[in-house]
Amino acid sequence: MSDQETPSLYEWAGGEQSFRRLIDAFYDRVEGDELLSPMFPGGVHEEHRRNVTLWWCEVFGGPPGYTEQLGGYERMLRHHIGLAISPEQRHRFASTMSLAADDAGLPSDPEFRSAFMAYVEWATRLALQNSSPGAEVIEHAPVPHWGWGVAPPYPAE
Repeated sequence: MSDQETPSLYEWAGGEQSFRRLIDAFYDRVEGDELLSPMFPGGVHEEHRRNVTLWWCEVFGGPPGYTEQLGGYERMLRHHIGLAISPEQRHRFASTMSLAADDAGLPSDPEFRSAFMAYVEWATRLALQNSSPGAEVIEHAPVPHWGWGVAPPYPAE
């Protein structure tokens, strides 16, 4: 199969509706989780779920809605600075996202899940790093575009 015939992860997963199911399943689990729910006092509202869905769609090869409507990487970064995410919360986030992918009926083939979980691991480790008090962060970067392969390191400017 050529690169032009290979679907994006977004297409393979089933598009926006699949990612919305994922995000809803994830945050439904988060709201009942003693380690993660304190990060969302009052629960996870519709606007947050919608915005995060836009992010995940864009990251996995869908339309650039998060960038066009909400400001891209810089806005996502601002939401994590100073949160002081703990290593335990990072791990719980990643494992909960894996369970939510099952709940949402995302494809379970090893190739998709490997790429999906690679992003989850990468993103949660970046959020952990960026949320640490006094962290030196890369303030301007593109929204990552995750694919079937391995992401190269992003150089600091």
